[in-house]
Amino acid sequence: MWFSAAARMYARARRSARSATSMPWAPPSHQPWGHSSNRDGNKNEFRHMSTLGTYASLTHMARNGSSRSMFMSRVVSDVAVSAAGPAAGAPASTRADFPGVKLESLPWDHTFVRELPADLETRNMVRQVEGALFSLVSPTPPAGVPYLISYSSQVAQLVGLDPTECERPEFPLLMSGAAPLPGSRSYAASYGGHQFGVWAGQLGDGRAITLGEVVNPVSGQRWELQLKGAGKTPYSRRADGRAVLRSSLREYVCSEAMAALGVPTTRALSLVGTGEPVLRDMFYNGNARWEPGAVVCRVAPSFVRFGSFQLPVTRGAGEVGLVKLAADWLMKYHYPELAASPQPYLALLREVIHRTGRLVADWQALGFVHGVLNTDNMSILGLTIDYGPFGFLDKFDPDWTPNLTDASGRRYSYRNQPEAVQFNLIMLGNALLAADLVTREGAEEALGEYSKVLSNLYNARMAAKLGLHEYDMALSHELMRLMYDDDADFTNTFRALCSVSSLDEEGEQQQQQPGSSGSESRPGSGSPGLPAALSASLNGGQPLRPERVAAWRQWLQAYRASLRADGVPDAQRQAAQRAVCPKFIPRQHLLQWAIEAAEKGDYSELEALMEVLERPYDEQPDAPAKYSSLPPEEMVRPGICMLSCSS
Repeated sequence: MWFSAAARMYARARRSARSATSMPWAPPSHQPWGHSSNRDGNKNEFRHMSTLGTYASLTHMARNGSSRSMFMSRVVSDVAVSAAGPAAGAPASTRADFPGVKLESLPWDHTFVRELPADLETRNMVRQVEGALFSLVSPTPPAGVPYLISYSSQVAQLVGLDPTECERPEFPLLMSGAAPLPGSRSYAASYGGHQFGVWAGQLGDGRAITLGEVVNPVSGQRWELQLKGAGKTPYSRRADGRAVLRSSLREYVCSEAMAALGVPTTRALSLVGTGEPVLRDMFYNGNARWEPGAVVCRVAPSFVRFGSFQLPVTRGAGEVGLVKLAADWLMKYHYPELAASPQPYLALLREVIHRTGRLVADWQALGFVHGVLNTDNMSILGLTIDYGPFGFLDKFDPDWTPNLTDASGRRYSYRNQPEAVQFNLIMLGNALLAADLVTREGAEEALGEYSKVLSNLYNARMAAKLGLHEYDMALSHELMRLMYDDDADFTNTFRALCSVSSLDEEGEQQQQQPGSSGSESRPGSGSPGLPAALSASLNGGQPLRPERVAAWRQWLQAYRASLRADGVPDAQRQAAQRAVCPKFIPRQHLLQWAIEAAEKGDYSELEALMEVLERPYDEQPDAPAKYSSLPPEEMVRPGICMLSCSS
């Protein structure tokens, strides 16, 4: 019955979405972000959318380091754990005079395992887990000797940990699961999910083990620490519970890069090598190979997902009550402002919808493609979570997906992300409906707000990227069409537009200095007649045909007219544009270079990349050109630009 209700809710939400006509690249059917089109077809027939759419510089590596027993004798003997959480009246932000606590003194507050139903079976074996929201389980120590690859001082400070603690020789043992972190109560969460639109039943944390919740003693913020790749759990199914360096490095880098870009995201405290090889078949074609193992310590206020609410309602009346328990816990610790609402569960659904809409708007404005938007990969807090085969658009193609598994259907392509997320929200609403926590009418009304929230914020983001007071639909749509037709690099094109003058073309040529980022191209360098930076971002930097140059010049004329109409001085407007149009993103080939070096034991490429990505909107003139350049031709291939879920 509840699945039929979902169908009705989905249809109602789709009808509501048809009124949101501000997004680029939607087909005439006005369905949210449209259907896939064939990029290999005639570009002239492509229809645009109008609606929803240093070597080992960290030297404290325990390659020959302490054994687990040595660590236990050094640290566990003087554990100082506070289970009561932060002191009352803790200030709202961290203090510069507070260096952070030691590993032994992290202030744990295990509300999730203390207040919610646990799996009664304590043996760590793969099985169906019923009547519980989690299973207590300990990490499985790796067979090798763990070693530190990298850590984030910023994330250490977020959780209230003294960053220098990450340089202790014991740290890699703790963050690989080779030794228990004092005060932790580790568990794996139970949840289900729709994968590629099909209900998959029980999924759960198959290789992610949460160590518990830490409350920053100064800010009062609650953070969960989770080890991804730390061994099997009851939810591992046929997998080994491990992760490889390749995927772990990607998640570590992108988590922090997204935070620097201003996108809501889970964070990453550390990247640790396990010293144990892991067998993986990257392309699922029978050519498995041994890869270096790794564990990333992920950090978030909570890792609860949409699927946490879905699974119980599929198992009958005996488990439906788990939905209310999970919702109550969530509101108590993460949405306390909703407690006073006359309909708190509907208010919760609406807030999740709004947060998620804003998140997707951020993704679309930056050209980010998640790649695996199953309901079990959707954060209930509106965070980007589970970095698998993700990617950022290089060449602008709305149908591009970084997921090889999705290459045929492109369900999770850039174009289709917003609609895929809408489906996921409807499945969440349906779970709350089945648990009698919301009414159908209330849920449908709340779900109808998704497209409006997404459209409004996307429009604002795109207006800001173009330096305009208001979103100009016609101007933006034509820009997207030009970008598609001329294989424009998404990120570099918008960054190049930050240098365009509002003066007419002749005036601009007189005032600009030759060789500057906004000067007109010289013959033989890109396309004559276009600003150099813009020309370099089009057609792989190769000259355009005269008619294509003419099309861009016509658009630039209209764009300059809009800039002049707004009346904002160029210097002021261009600075504002650069603050929202990044120069640096974690491109696939940059990640691959870091992976290849790291697999050889050289982490200098990783550290250099992380340093650049800390300030994505700054010009960073001393940064090597490779960090803002298009991928070399040899890097545009499966396994780099497109990946599988194998990790």
